Amino acid sequence: MSQVPSAQPTIAKKRLKFVWAGVSIILLALIGTYFLLSPKEEAPTIESLAVLPLKNLMGDTEQDHFVEGMHEALTAELSKIAALKVISRTSAMRYKGTDKPTPLIARELGVRGLIEGSVLRDGDQVRITVQLIHGPSDKHLWAESYQRELSGILALQSEVARAIAREIRMTVTPAEATRLARTRPVNPEVYELYLKGIFLRNTMSKVSVRRAIEYFEEAIERDPSYAPAYAGLSTSYSTLVWVHASVPSTPEIRSKAKEAAFKALELDESLAEAHTALAAVNRIFEWDWDGAERAFKRAIELDPSNSEHRLYYANHLLSLGRLEQAIAVNRRTVELDPVSPSAYGELGLALYVANRTEEAREQFLKALELEPDCRPCLNWLALNLLRNGDHTQAVAAAERAARDLPAYKSWLGYIYGAAGRRTEALGILSELQELTETEYVRLREFAWVYLGLGEKEKALQCLEEAYTEHDIGLVWLKVSPQYDPLRDDPRFQDLLRRMNFPNAVETKR
Repeated sequence: MSQVPSAQPTIAKKRLKFVWAGVSIILLALIGTYFLLSPKEEAPTIESLAVLPLKNLMGDTEQDHFVEGMHEALTAELSKIAALKVISRTSAMRYKGTDKPTPLIARELGVRGLIEGSVLRDGDQVRITVQLIHGPSDKHLWAESYQRELSGILALQSEVARAIAREIRMTVTPAEATRLARTRPVNPEVYELYLKGIFLRNTMSKVSVRRAIEYFEEAIERDPSYAPAYAGLSTSYSTLVWVHASVPSTPEIRSKAKEAAFKALELDESLAEAHTALAAVNRIFEWDWDGAERAFKRAIELDPSNSEHRLYYANHLLSLGRLEQAIAVNRRTVELDPVSPSAYGELGLALYVANRTEEAREQFLKALELEPDCRPCLNWLALNLLRNGDHTQAVAAAERAARDLPAYKSWLGYIYGAAGRRTEALGILSELQELTETEYVRLREFAWVYLGLGEKEKALQCLEEAYTEHDIGLVWLKVSPQYDPLRDDPRFQDLLRRMNFPNAVETKR
């Protein structure tokens, strides 16, 4: 005889949720009573803060995407205030589950204020509890709890951000106040799909990004007026091609990314993510450098403390050869994202292109200290070592980077060739050719190895074919030192002109 499943575990789980909620409310009341009864003293000035990862009180890891989405949204809301330095989500997330003392976290992030909090979701009800802490002294300054129906989640996020701004007496301009107050009801199912898409896209893996695209498309199908889903869809297409060398820049992908970015802006011009999405489309798919510039600047204007907008903008500036500007923007990115390997790596890359190799090395080592297996950082370090004539260490770094990652084989092949290890470089060419039988390999990958071997004609032929395929990696033709042997060739200069690069004809640095 079959048994009817017991309802006790479900009941117990729901009771546990409410126990946690009760504990949170009691603690909040005690903190509030302490503030009311304690002698009043002038609150410390806070002009910089970080929102630490929010605690998931649901007892269910399947809800992590929802909690992380709330964390990202609260960080994004606060970063709209230009006078407030807000540490990026990526740096803050490195403290998830940490037992480091508050003053140490504040010192590592370079902030005076920290936001701690928790999220409890039960059905269509959401409760978020937040508290403001003075980082250097670990003094609790303020705490509050907010509860809304899920359909009012956007208003809830805005309300919490505005309350925090009031508590730290932060100057908010009329335009910023308008953006913070602008909300709309959202279909809970649509918002859930959107958060799942963001969560998966942020993991960057090819499978996850493709799944994120499906979530964004489903969200759009259910609510065609929800602008963030279109922005997420556009950036997912760009991410898929930019991060994964085995995904070609097809006309279909370029078209879908462009259409989604334009639709997001049509629905909400004030959405910073939509401008960043359009900037990516203009830069890597359209080679419209001026259009990308305008979109990046508008995104930063709308969301001034968002480090990702600045990171991408600095990358854009670097690819155009505006080196000092790129270095300056990257330094600001490091301030906003102080424990992010990407921030230090991108700053190092800009310094490397500017031929400031000792400074570049310092930044690459900082990145690798934070994340020893940062593959792009290892590749950039390898190129920097090669430029300084340290062939042995350059090869060692490139071999570490290419370990189990076919996408980085071409970097290794280039360094083998440039270091005089011709046999190994030819072996990489054979591996790349064999790889074409099972997946797409960009022609630019072959060009790199040929350049390392000094075979300019073959390299030029590959670059010409890469142009035909609209290889997005060609955005680096203007500045990458690897292409210096080709700069005086009229065919290479013509390629730069066809890509619409300003001041296309460049000499070697």
